[in-house]
Amino acid sequence: MNPAITHGSEPAILCQGVSKVFHTARGEVAVLRNVDLRVERGEYLAIVGKSGSGKSTLLSMLAAIDSPTRGTVTVAGVTLNGLSEAASASWRGRSVGIVFQFFQLLPGLSVLENVMLPMDFSDTFQGRRESRARGLLARVGLSAHAAKRPGELSGGEQQRVAVARALVNDPQVVLADEPTGNLDSDTSRSVNQLLTGLAQDGKTVIVVTHGAVDSIPYSRVLTLADGSVVNDESRRALPGAHATGGVR
Repeated sequence: MNPAITHGSEPAILCQGVSKVFHTARGEVAVLRNVDLRVERGEYLAIVGKSGSGKSTLLSMLAAIDSPTRGTVTVAGVTLNGLSEAASASWRGRSVGIVFQFFQLLPGLSVLENVMLPMDFSDTFQGRRESRARGLLARVGLSAHAAKRPGELSGGEQQRVAVARALVNDPQVVLADEPTGNLDSDTSRSVNQLLTGLAQDGKTVIVVTHGAVDSIPYSRVLTLADGSVVNDESRRALPGAHATGGVR
């Protein structure tokens, strides 16, 4: 058992009977089928499965980017069903950090400005936003690039900026959708080390991945197939949970 995992009455994430159906010209397509999922605070969870298994759709539900056709999704104590688009965006900016495969950085803003964007949704670091953002850039090794535009950075550097941006409001839940799918092996290793550091610091980290999972110390691996959970494997404890030197 990972010592960073906190079991209690309120998990980090709770999905109950979650289904998602898309309506197409050819009829209904069920992408998720009656998914139940409970993720405790501090878990380091990988969601795996073949393309089309529903992994990214499930992550979109957890980020309030999409909503279920049936069932309920509760994240960080908030039930996401029925939130308006504006309320979802505000909640997302405050409560979760998201790392996308294709970085999603705004090309017209500097690296520092990109990292600071989610702070528009929170007053947690009021009066010290820039110092908070610069501190995170230092932790991901990019202090010298704060004034650059994203297009001046390598893919791996852009993904590290995205990790810093995901952490800027100090969310307890971090969601990563194929965060290394667009990177070479060495850069992928660096990004995976960053995400592992977050989990070691006690954050709840959920990673959707096509990659191998045996080389990464996930505390749990969830396998989807055809929109259903077909395997849920708990694994060994994270080494060095709550160790110093991670990225907070």
